[in-house]
Amino acid sequence: MSRCPTCRAPVQQEGNPAFPFCSSRCRLVDLGKWLGEEYRIPAAPEDEGDDEPPARRAPPPPRPDGHGKA
Repeated sequence: MSRCPTCRAPVQQEGNPAFPFCSSRCRLVDLGKWLGEEYRIPAAPEDEGDDEPPARRAPPPPRPDGHGKA
């Protein structure tokens, strides 16, 4: 026999529309935790070679009239 992931009560699979939970209440509690972002799926690890900061952009060319930014 398995246990409810929410309240850890014993759960029967046969005739239980809320399986793997013991009740509709426990199923809704679990859904609320997903919607409230209490559960998270880990993201893929970042590449280890991306330690360098992004390249700097070249400054814009001077304006033809010689005043301020382009």
